[in-house]
Amino acid sequence: MAATQQIGVKDGDVVLLVGTVKGAFILRSDRSRRRWAAGGPHFPGQAVYAMALDQRAGRRRLWASATSMHWGARLYSSDDFGKHWTDPETSALRFPEGSEVSLKQIWQIRPGRADEPDTLYCGVEPAALFASQDGGQTWALVQGLFDHPHRPRWQPGGGGLCLHTVLPDPANPRRLFVAISSGGAYRTDDGGATWHPRNVGVRAEFLPEKYPEFGQCVHKIAQPPARPERLYLQNHWGLYRSDDGGDSWQDIAHGVPSDFGFPMVVHPHAPDTAYVLPLESDQFRCVPEGRLRVYRTTDAGASWKPLTRGLPQRNAWECVLRDAMEADGLDPAGVYFGTRSGQLYGSRDGGTSWDLILGGLPPIVCVRAALVGEPRVGRGSRGAGERGRRGPARAFRRAVARPKPRRARRAR
Repeated sequence: MAATQQIGVKDGDVVLLVGTVKGAFILRSDRSRRRWAAGGPHFPGQAVYAMALDQRAGRRRLWASATSMHWGARLYSSDDFGKHWTDPETSALRFPEGSEVSLKQIWQIRPGRADEPDTLYCGVEPAALFASQDGGQTWALVQGLFDHPHRPRWQPGGGGLCLHTVLPDPANPRRLFVAISSGGAYRTDDGGATWHPRNVGVRAEFLPEKYPEFGQCVHKIAQPPARPERLYLQNHWGLYRSDDGGDSWQDIAHGVPSDFGFPMVVHPHAPDTAYVLPLESDQFRCVPEGRLRVYRTTDAGASWKPLTRGLPQRNAWECVLRDAMEADGLDPAGVYFGTRSGQLYGSRDGGTSWDLILGGLPPIVCVRAALVGEPRVGRGSRGAGERGRRGPARAFRRAVARPKPRRARRAR
């Protein structure tokens, strides 16, 4: 078994959490982001599709999902940046008896709002949402979404029937967005009790009805923390923006070589700025013309410009998946992405120029970035949270089916 290299992480460092199909890697740098130290592989041989760093309430807690070919998907946590991980004997995420489904993959780990420090969410395959109200000790299915009448008609995309995006609204403590491939986007405004499709204007190129109520293959949705009513969406064919909380969407694929792709990332401070990485098509999932180009808009999608400095522009037949791109919270913002060929790139200047941070990794499926010691908080979170702190937690308790607590032991 591969030996795991450990690295020391301290407050003020920038960390990258990199999930691959053969394990997880943790990288650190100082705020200059010029030199990186790398540790790993953690969970060698297992697919790590989701990672997160929870810094609420003074924590420095890493979360990772790892899927074994023999034991299935498990959720792990570490309070010392990977030196020790919890080692659950069974999966903490379990569908209730009688549901006739079982967990295949954990696609998303999302800490809740800053004023709900014990709330976490997991999006899984088959498409469902789990929530924890006790810091991840126990998890329960969000029954309101699982019982939705549309669920029997959701269809799997190329990666399976997965709930891959979870967005707690920073201004409204009872609102939450999810995205499902292939089910579309859904929103709750009552803390998870009821859910409604939010796909008006988003096309489903592969269906006879091109603009259905639901069934779109949404690849990723991103929400600017400073303007939570705005959303950006990368679809299976299509780039969209909503300025009304997802009630309607408008096409913003202006000036890109293809509107097919997977990731969608917003700038942490500028709500008019977003990043995509177009691919040729759903039949040829590589960058157009063999040129690795990130596209950036600074005018909310009215126009897009290619960012190529430092990226290979010949014979670079790369692919970047939905969760393999991320921005940190610094100024200027760092932007990072990983490819299916195992190349990890980063920019220290908001995408204007790029460097190869690390190569030779297994296929990269997840990239997360954070400044240690400074959790990202969306504008308006405190006020909205103070007004409704108890409301959303109580609502989700009513909306989920509670399991019995399960113990986890420490890895030695």
